[in-house]
Amino acid sequence: MKLEISLFKFDAQSDYLPYYTKHFVKIKEERTLLDVLKTIHKDEAFGFNPHIDFGVVLNGLYTTLDIELETIKKEFGVELQIEPVSIKRVYKDLLINEDDFNEKFKLLEAFTTQADKALYDSYKLYYYASNTLNVNEEYIGDAIILLAYDLIQKQPENKMAILEVLNSKEKGIAFHTSLKNRVFNLPEEIENSIIALQKELNVVSEASVQLLKKGSKNIDFDKPCGTSIIKHTFKEFNIAYYTGNKGCEKTHNLLHALDANYLQLQSMNNDIAKEVFHLNEDFTYKLAAEVILDAFDNGADFMVVDNEDDFYLFDGKRNELQRVSGREVNLPVIHSNELSKLVCGLHDEAQKTLAQHSINPQLI
Repeated sequence: MKLEISLFKFDAQSDYLPYYTKHFVKIKEERTLLDVLKTIHKDEAFGFNPHIDFGVVLNGLYTTLDIELETIKKEFGVELQIEPVSIKRVYKDLLINEDDFNEKFKLLEAFTTQADKALYDSYKLYYYASNTLNVNEEYIGDAIILLAYDLIQKQPENKMAILEVLNSKEKGIAFHTSLKNRVFNLPEEIENSIIALQKELNVVSEASVQLLKKGSKNIDFDKPCGTSIIKHTFKEFNIAYYTGNKGCEKTHNLLHALDANYLQLQSMNNDIAKEVFHLNEDFTYKLAAEVILDAFDNGADFMVVDNEDDFYLFDGKRNELQRVSGREVNLPVIHSNELSKLVCGLHDEAQKTLAQHSINPQLI
């Protein structure tokens, strides 16, 4: 097996901008990503921590260096891009300044032992994997929430005091966004632990998403086309598909059946915190703006969504997305049922709802 690796490089002391170096590694005795980085380091020194628990971003997903090469080949292929867990905080290649992570441990330090600090350190990857940090660096971090969950299990007598710490911070537990599509092979208990504490503090609400429809037209997207015949392949179109935490298999299959360029963007999997919209609308708007602008910046002609909540947010709240981002948000958004009708030639049927969009995708 031969790996083609693009390795992130940046020296805060001498470089103005980051860059990537190419490395072609023929696998001999290497078994893990750590082994591969050690091999590269022998030929060309760079900054990293040669330990199995050291975190990196591999082709857009957060992982540690203990990941095995057989798994990498199966899940990522042989063309790899390796980056630090925080480009904002990098000082030497894959090494970052971790002062922010260590500072936030102080929130619960009064309840901890030395062993608890080690436990907190084990959650470092989840801290930096949180997309919330890209929107607000003051977020307390998923690591401290996970530590809080563990401490409550060990110290039930301190439960209320620990929960009060989480709830008292302005950028607290309500600002968590899912790690599901950001961390490779995320253990299920990680998200479950955080959600359990969110429920304890009543910060999530299914009814919150109903607020997204406020002030928007009520559009009936009906059902998708009932036939699998493709009359229009959307050749030469660039299509982005926002899946959120969980995409639709039918939509995936439809897009793969077209001749269009299906843009595979990591941002299309981002959680946009609709369940806490009632607590902080701008937080959801910022996350949504990040998604649709990434699609636009990567050349998408339009973005597809599967459900009405996402449609009303991306299409109906454009003015708000523009306000929080400081940019125009003109990318057309269409529902997957509309795309299905267009594909099988039911243009007049699709136009009934397309005409009601805030931006009518007439190009389509």
